[in-house]
Amino acid sequence: MTVAKTSFLVLDCAEPEALAEFYASLLDAEIQTMSDPDFVELVGHNGVHLAIRRDHGYAPPSWPRPEDAQQAHLRILVAHGDLDEAEREAVSLGAMPIETKDSIGSRSVRLYADPAGHSFSLAVSPRDESVDRGENAP
Repeated sequence: MTVAKTSFLVLDCAEPEALAEFYASLLDAEIQTMSDPDFVELVGHNGVHLAIRRDHGYAPPSWPRPEDAQQAHLRILVAHGDLDEAEREAVSLGAMPIETKDSIGSRSVRLYADPAGHSFSLAVSPRDESVDRGENAP
């Protein structure tokens, strides 16, 4: 018998409460404080489960520069018609757009850094892209 498990991504940062507020607003999630003041969990709709942990020696990752290559990032999926609005919302909450050579014009994936410097992307849900092409249409 397999033991039931739950997994979630943990982001390190200097100020977990502030970063938790950012992601709670962006992902419409609820902040759950733990007995450890350096650890905060977020639980939201559609399976969102994220944790934020205080690292007293935290330094933000640098990406896309190769010398401090990213280890992981969040990909937040949205409906095709909602990408521009999701971008406006993320930036209004404190996200910083990351410019790359491919970041000109309309894109189905857009890159950002959260207020603590972690990279994340807003992307059109693959299901929406296939519907737009007429695949799997009802």
